[in-house]
Amino acid sequence: MTLNQIAEHYVKLVLAVGQHDSTYVDAYIGPPSWQTEAQQSPAIPLSDLAAQADALLQQADALPTPPQDQLERQEFLRLQLHAVRAFVVQLNGRKLPFDAESKALYDAVSPSLTTADLDVTLAELAALIPADIQGSDLNARLSAYNKAFEIPRDKLDAVFTAAINEARARTRRYIALPEHESFQVAYVTDKVWSAYNWYKGNSHSLIEVNTDFPMFISRAIDLASHEAYPGHHVFNVLIENELVREKGWIEYAIYPLYSPMSFLAEGSANYGIDVAFPHAERMQFEREVLFPLAGIDPAKAERYYQIQAVLQKLSYAGNMVAKQYLDGEIDKERALAMLMKYSLSDAARSAQRLRFIEHLRSYVINYNLGQDVVQAYIEKRAGTDNQDLRWQVLTDLLRRPKSASMMMDS
Repeated sequence: MTLNQIAEHYVKLVLAVGQHDSTYVDAYIGPPSWQTEAQQSPAIPLSDLAAQADALLQQADALPTPPQDQLERQEFLRLQLHAVRAFVVQLNGRKLPFDAESKALYDAVSPSLTTADLDVTLAELAALIPADIQGSDLNARLSAYNKAFEIPRDKLDAVFTAAINEARARTRRYIALPEHESFQVAYVTDKVWSAYNWYKGNSHSLIEVNTDFPMFISRAIDLASHEAYPGHHVFNVLIENELVREKGWIEYAIYPLYSPMSFLAEGSANYGIDVAFPHAERMQFEREVLFPLAGIDPAKAERYYQIQAVLQKLSYAGNMVAKQYLDGEIDKERALAMLMKYSLSDAARSAQRLRFIEHLRSYVINYNLGQDVVQAYIEKRAGTDNQDLRWQVLTDLLRRPKSASMMMDS
């Protein structure tokens, strides 16, 4: 069996697995007849799907070493197949421990962390919150402080639209995109996530923004860049046009959510925020455009973003809580308390975060560890000051996807 034949069987396998879990296939831009056949056929037993994955893996391992331009393609597909196999096993009732699951599905394991590692950052954060902000504990003080930076609901669309348009303009200076590429924004409720990009094909995305809670001003650029430019929307546009249509690499016509592809997708989307908006440029745009649009005092921006930078140091706290909770080391009440203390989200947002963890499990590592691995990969090749080169390396990575281990080993 050739690599292209294995790729076709892989796509059909993922479609079949998707009949057992409606969240599994995040996007599909392949032949409609394949999807129709999978949807109209009886669901294939999970044991049979696992056997199919094993057979494809054996055939992939038996392939001869390909030319250099296809070597990474073959390795990435092999890792995607391993993830399919692991997910089918999980669907069949065999839950893996958190670290084993993340390695099997995302080709990466989050670094170990203890509460002692986070206490120093909590102290640093406490010193930054203005003294006149009173509260019974750090979480309450931060929640009271953050109230001043909530975007009023009636101004949200104007702020988010301005952020996404600026992100698009900046991205198009460096990445050639089809003239017809487009997106639609919708505001939704009752979700475990803050925003989501649904890629529809033909260079079009639906971006949904969750309004269960007020959006903080810092999230406007974060979500605009992460979900759209140069994040998920751009990644999918490049994959569709350059890998599927131009090269005929059919495996990229389907995106299984629980796979190494998500590590790269989330990591590059997060690091892409900094590429599109270097700190000084971001601060200028926030002060001159977004803060006034939201009716927030621009004079408060400097300290607000100092606090955001310290909060970023706590990003792995969510991984720590997820691991302990999903591995049965702590109960739900303790998990919520730890999220409130170490991720410093209020009670309602912590409850939403825990629902995300329950729903997506070890997927949480893709955001922070993914960002750190992508950042290390890009900055090893481009440094931190050469903006043109950083864009070039980021774009090359999106055009030639690599898994976590592939990035770390190269």
